[in-house]
Amino acid sequence: MDLRFLVIEGNIGAGKTTLASMLSDELNARLVLEQFADNPFLPKFYADQERYSFPLELSFLADRYNQIKKEVLQPELFRSLMISDYYFTKSAIFASNTLQTDEYRLFRRLFNIVFESLPKPDLYVYLYLTTENLMRNIRKRGRDYEQQMDPAYLDKIQSGYFDYFKQVTQFPVLIVDTNRIDFVNYPEHYLLLKNTILENDFKPGVTRLILP
Repeated sequence: MDLRFLVIEGNIGAGKTTLASMLSDELNARLVLEQFADNPFLPKFYADQERYSFPLELSFLADRYNQIKKEVLQPELFRSLMISDYYFTKSAIFASNTLQTDEYRLFRRLFNIVFESLPKPDLYVYLYLTTENLMRNIRKRGRDYEQQMDPAYLDKIQSGYFDYFKQVTQFPVLIVDTNRIDFVNYPEHYLLLKNTILENDFKPGVTRLILP
């Protein structure tokens, strides 16, 4: 499969950044990581979602748009493959679960304006983990503002992604169940996952796979 823009997505704690980084290192690809650590609204959002959800989602919308636009418009001569640990539609998925109806209506108008100008991925990979395994990973990585996360919030985000996938017809979406593998600590698991992504010709729409 000829890939130029590969997206590795997943819920919070699914391992998307880790896998994107591993693939980028091995394939000498351009790595685009979501910039969230400096967002001043994120810790406030986890402490008071109702108050800070709208400014948080707007700030993410602007940051993601600017980053993707910049990366796409400045291609690198010797690295034709770009791997990102998020796709712009993440903004709409999260916003649909955090904003009030009137806020989301306004947000969606802004989202639609900018989304059409952005490139579509050649392949969108979604790493699926159960909420229990997501919570385990979140506790393990130890970000202070995530430690009080409600599992129900992760359930809502997961449902938001799957609702979105039902609408995708323009590019291939590969949903990979990774509950039974550990691609970080077991090289054979990473090799299996990598080959699954790179050595198959996926068609537009959704493909679901469970890795042993």
